[in-house]
Amino acid sequence: MRDRKIGVMVESFRLGVREGIRKAVELGVDGVQVHVTRGEMAPENMTPSARKDFRKFMEDCNLVMSALCADYGGGFMDPERNRELIPKIKACIDLAVDLGTGVITSHIGVLPEDEDDPRWKVCLEAMAQISEYGAEKGVYFATETGPESAEHLRRFLEQVPHGFVKVNYDPANLVMKGFDHITGVRVLADYIVHTHAKDGVRGDGEVPLGEGDVDFPRYIAVLDELGYDGFLTVEREVGDDPVRDISQAIQYLRSL
Repeated sequence: MRDRKIGVMVESFRLGVREGIRKAVELGVDGVQVHVTRGEMAPENMTPSARKDFRKFMEDCNLVMSALCADYGGGFMDPERNRELIPKIKACIDLAVDLGTGVITSHIGVLPEDEDDPRWKVCLEAMAQISEYGAEKGVYFATETGPESAEHLRRFLEQVPHGFVKVNYDPANLVMKGFDHITGVRVLADYIVHTHAKDGVRGDGEVPLGEGDVDFPRYIAVLDELGYDGFLTVEREVGDDPVRDISQAIQYLRSL
C-alpha cells in the first residue's frame, strides 16, 4: 500500500469551515480544499490579518491546503461576464498564495465541439489571461473534468499559453457523462495537478466511494504508474450522512 496524500473538501462535511477542518483532523487526512467564492473565505472578506490567522490555524491543525475551489459557476464563455470573472479569479490566486497552496480549481464551462465556435476563442482568451497571472504568482488554475472528453479538453489546453492552466481530475464526472475515466488519465497526464475522489454511476448520479462505476483500483494504479504524487481529495456533494460517507471513503482509499 502506497502512502498517498488524502484530502477532503471541507464543505462536504456541512459543518462550516473551521469545524469541517477539525473533523478532517479527526479523520486523519493530510490536507483540505476550501471553497472561496463566497462567505468568510472569499478574498474580499479575508483581510491580511485574517489570512495570517487562518494559515496559522491550518498549521496548528497540522494540515496543508490541497487547493482552493474558485468556481463561480457558468464557465468562461461569455466575454461580458469574463470582464468581472477574471479579476475575481486573480483575487483567488492571490488568496492561494497567502494561504500556502499552488492550486485553485474551477470549471471553465462546456467547451464547444467546433473550435471555430466563438465561445472557444472567448474561453481561450480568458484562460490565457489567467494562465499568465498564475505563472507570475506560481499558482495553477485547474479546470475540473467532466463536460467533455479528455481528448477534447486536452486539445483546448494545448492552446493555452504560459503553462499554468491545468486539470483537476474528477473520475466520477467523466463516468457519469459516459466518458472513459481510465484512458482519460493517460490523455491528461501532463496536466493533472489535483484530483477529486468521488464516485458515480454511468448516466446517473453520485454515490458513495466504491459503490459506483469508477474503477478506483485501476484508476489509482494508473495515477501511480504515471507518477502522480498530488492529492486525492474526497468530495461528497449528496447523501444524508456525509461524515460517514467521507470517513468510509478515506478508509477505502487508504486500503488501495
